[in-house]
Amino acid sequence: MVDSSDIGQMTWKPEGATAPGLYLRRDAAEPWRSYEEFPQYVLPDPPEFSKGYATFLALLKRGWQTI
Repeated sequence: MVDSSDIGQMTWKPEGATAPGLYLRRDAAEPWRSYEEFPQYVLPDPPEFSKGYATFLALLKRGWQTI
């Protein structure tokens, strides 16, 4: 069972972001932050993957919403 308190939102390079990559927020009212600011979720990416893609896939399986 997924803990709904541990679900958030993900996007790739939101408006105003200067660096490409995965961005997360726990709630729609929060600003987007680089996934690297959430060490509890970060997974290493294989060399051929986009930065943050392994983390994106893992969070998607946990019920995180893609924006």
